[in-house]
Amino acid sequence: MKNHTPTTQRESRLSIRASEPDKTLLAQAARARSMNMSQFVLEASLDAARAIIADQTEFHLPPEQWEAFCQRLEEAPKNIPALRQLFSEADPFHG
Repeated sequence: MKNHTPTTQRESRLSIRASEPDKTLLAQAARARSMNMSQFVLEASLDAARAIIADQTEFHLPPEQWEAFCQRLEEAPKNIPALRQLFSEADPFHG
């Protein structure tokens, strides 16, 4: 279960309509996670939203940010010894 840090902004209400069977299912899932239904629906919705945003294969940037992005792509890779060591070790899950 993720913890939300309290915000100083006033929270706004979000209302949704659901059938009784859907509402019952949501309530059962919320209880299984020791959350109230509002917390559960918000968390599940935010998780889904983050996954959708992370899976985007196309994004748009203003020209100056696009140039900075392209410059970073062209930079030489950083040598991070700890990562080099990690990737040189055998995979513990596949022998």
